[in-house]
Amino acid sequence: MGDDLAEAVASVSARVGDRAGEWDRTGLLPLGMLRELGADGRLCAEVPVPYGGWGLSSLLGGEYTAHVGSLCSSLRSVMTSQGMAAWTIQRFGTGQQQADWLARLTGGELAAVAFSEPQAGSDLSAMGTVIRRDGGSVVVDGRKTWATAAHYADLLLVFGHFEDGAAAVLVPAEAPGVTVERIADPLGCRAAGHADVRLDSVRLPAGQVLGGYGLPLPLLVTTALAYGRMSVAWGCVGILRACLAAATGHAASREQFGRPLADHQLVARHLAELYAAEQVASRVCEHASRCWDSGSPDQVVATVLAKHVSAARAASGAAAAVQVLASAGSRDGHAVARAYRDAKLMEIIEGSSELCQLMLAQHAVSASTSAVGSRAVRPVEGGTA
Repeated sequence: MGDDLAEAVASVSARVGDRAGEWDRTGLLPLGMLRELGADGRLCAEVPVPYGGWGLSSLLGGEYTAHVGSLCSSLRSVMTSQGMAAWTIQRFGTGQQQADWLARLTGGELAAVAFSEPQAGSDLSAMGTVIRRDGGSVVVDGRKTWATAAHYADLLLVFGHFEDGAAAVLVPAEAPGVTVERIADPLGCRAAGHADVRLDSVRLPAGQVLGGYGLPLPLLVTTALAYGRMSVAWGCVGILRACLAAATGHAASREQFGRPLADHQLVARHLAELYAAEQVASRVCEHASRCWDSGSPDQVVATVLAKHVSAARAASGAAAAVQVLASAGSRDGHAVARAYRDAKLMEIIEGSSELCQLMLAQHAVSASTSAVGSRAVRPVEGGTA
């Protein structure tokens, strides 16, 4: 598996080359490249081998994601979307749905996941999209916004209310009643194909509802978002690695006042903090991935922590890199200029920093209360008090 990963890293590096800046400026990734990567199983590498994926662990998949993120955050975002769709199908799809749809996602078709709505961002309980049965079909009505990769997608995984709960339904992007409108000039990940999606009485076979029944909305959404948060966290590690390489390279070669920038203490401080940020983000992501791979009960909180810490460090690290490179890194399309905008978006998507902080605070209080309770009922050793 290590050899396969090395080959994948080399392959995607060759495909991206020095074109990420151009893609950022034009706002488009080459569709042919995306389909080639998808057909090789490289957009959702954690899908099991029997379904056409590579079966990577979360840890190996995370390192691969970080590498892609260091090259081009827009490409990594498309990969996150593809992986999230595949993960949701794995978790909630029937055996037949897994066999049918995962093979398509590892065979060159592209997917986008549609959660957010104009009035339902962090509060997805406000979701207004409805999936209703109509004979042997289902009909989908709703509005989705900021669906990453939807501009490129063949398939939309749409979340909505269904029966007494919620469901995810697989919607072909070309189905009658589906309108995809690309978002022009987004702040970050400009080439990731962000789009708004309108669904007007979209009729589909009932078999395209994952599992065929309604699930509790929190379970459905949290499970799908967990994969996205893990992928974004590793992508932020990639952003930090790219920024660290650019900043240290520039500081070592650029001279001011007769000596390299790296020898000036205030510049060196930026480099030290950037290095520390990359190390902290890497370690917290490694811990979260090991929780995934071992099935640890700490998986959920470890994932939220990884996403929050990595996104915050990426935003501050990218700002430090721009400061070190100054005018050299302030050109549109430059690696650190892209990182500066891309990292800010990472603090918002897949759960804003504020939402992550609330979840972490709730966990901290719950853990503290449980610890106090366990001490309170612990028997006293050694006779009577």
